[in-house]
Amino acid sequence: MNRKRAVVIAVLTLALVVLVSLWIAGGLLSAPANQPVGNLPPDLPGESVQFGSESGSTIHGWLIPGRKQSGAVVLMHGVRGNRTNMLSRARFLSRAGYTVLLFDFQAHGESPGQHITFGFLESRDARAAVSFLRARAPGERIGVIGISMGGAAAILAAPPLEADALILEMVYPTINQAINDRLEIRFGRLGRVLAPLLSIQLKPRLGISTSDLRPIDRVSSIHHPKFFIAGANDYHTKVEESRALFAAAAEPKELWIVDGAKHEDLLSFAGQEYERRILLFLERHLRNSQSKISTPAAAP
Repeated sequence: MNRKRAVVIAVLTLALVVLVSLWIAGGLLSAPANQPVGNLPPDLPGESVQFGSESGSTIHGWLIPGRKQSGAVVLMHGVRGNRTNMLSRARFLSRAGYTVLLFDFQAHGESPGQHITFGFLESRDARAAVSFLRARAPGERIGVIGISMGGAAAILAAPPLEADALILEMVYPTINQAINDRLEIRFGRLGRVLAPLLSIQLKPRLGISTSDLRPIDRVSSIHHPKFFIAGANDYHTKVEESRALFAAAAEPKELWIVDGAKHEDLLSFAGQEYERRILLFLERHLRNSQSKISTPAAAP
């Protein structure tokens, strides 16, 4: 009897430790990722800007002017990142003549916020950023490049962003899949058992539910051209999940699966090929407004 009791106590203690650990992990994952960003690098002449967002935050960013009638692009970073993560993209876009807006989502970089919400409040920042760029670059067609959470925010925006073209990299289809994938990386199959213990924290912590974080349900309402990019070896957002998101999207759309790439900076990984494909897509959709948009086949 004593042995059975000891086993029960040990199991209950382990369960309590797991629950407490996951609660702490949930707090760490949603905690703000604020930090000083510094000045715009001298090789990118521009200005620091601020604008309000319905997320409740004052969004901090940089605006880099381009050539007139050459298009403009908003860059949206991933979770726990900030606008400095997008500087390499800003450089090649600026060289190509685009006006570029980089900014920190709420609770990231220098933009205040109480919690990271994995695309929910950040979608309001995405709308504010596009509206701000429209006001500062009147008459320009606008593109968006969203990385991971940044891409989710771009898709989740309601109503849809007033952008003319979207580039969406490594975007999770549902928050449940995102949590499952990340826990599976760390704990194997056990991760899928633990995942619901993180998912249920969304409501008490952030006031949102898993149904609020399902880009796969929203992407069919976006009818502007979309370019989806995924890493073939990405375990944070598996390639079959990226294909499912692409399949759910409204036309026109394109898909590029980057051979060998994981959940990483695809510009750093693919280099000139990344630049070539991005510039070609933006050239078609931001600089030739009279063109009839066809739907290319999905890349292998």
